[in-house]
Parts: sequence; C-alpha cells; structure tokens
Amino acid sequence: MEFTHFDEHGKSKMVDVTEKEITFREATATGYIYMSKDTLDKILDNKIFKGNVFEVARVAGIMGVKQTSSLIPMCHPLNITSVNIDFEPDRVKNCIKITATVKLSGKTGVEMEALTGVSVAALTIYDMCKAVDKYMIIKDIMLVEKKGGKSGHFIRSEND
Repeated sequence: MEFTHFDEHGKSKMVDVTEKEITFREATATGYIYMSKDTLDKILDNKIFKGNVFEVARVAGIMGVKQTSSLIPMCHPLNITSVNIDFEPDRVKNCIKITATVKLSGKTGVEMEALTGVSVAALTIYDMCKAVDKYMIIKDIMLVEKKGGKSGHFIRSEND
C-alpha cells in the first residue's frame, strides 16, 4: 500500500476524488476520558458549574466533525448528513466512553470526521472539568467501524 497524500516526487497533495462514484459512507469512532470518581459523580449529578457537560461536549463534537477539513490538512470538505455523539459513563472504571458516528453520501470516507468528533468531545469534557480534576486522561481514540468506499467494510475486533 502506498501513501496517497504524496506525489511521485514526495510533494504533498490532496487525493483526487473527482472520478470516484458517490456512495454511502459511515464511520464510527470511540475514545475514553478517565477521571476521579468525584469528577464523574459531579458530571452525572450535573454539578459542574460550567453547565451540562454531556450536551456541551455533544455540540462541540458535532462542530468538530464539521470542521475536520479545516483542522486536518489533506481532508476534503464534506457534506456531512448525520452526526451522532453518545456518552457511556462507567462508574467502575471512572471513565466516559465517547462514540461518534458520522454518515454521508459522497466520494470519500468519514473516518477522520468520526475521530475528530470523539477527540473534540473528549477535550470539551476535559475543559469543562479541569477546575475540579487536572488528572483526567484521554486515551484509546480509535476507528471501530467503517462502511462504504473502495476498501469496503471494516470492523475492529475486540482483540485489535
């Protein structure tokens, strides 16, 4: 497999998708933010003074998805048709699992958009809670599923 963002002379380039067919594309990414028990309790009890952490992070994640091409140099601007950001608190591990699913009909995939949505949502949670917990850790941001396009259907297995 060759790198597609460089030409034969090593110069950076955006992949040419002009001739590609428009197809349905979907990508799901996940990530985690770990925190103290007290911080998670405050989030779940809506006691973070900056507001409802989940709803602010959800809007931030959606905005991040829509801005991906402005943040990642070789990403194409896309006409995103659906973004879903979900949060799954885990009181045993003191973390929140963040899931972003992005869809469109287009000529290129939405993996980077899903990954960006998770990242921005996690950073927003950190920003909203940093006054009570500077030890939070964001980790394990990954693509878990991708549908559509030339490379087909990808699903990360539990062992990956």
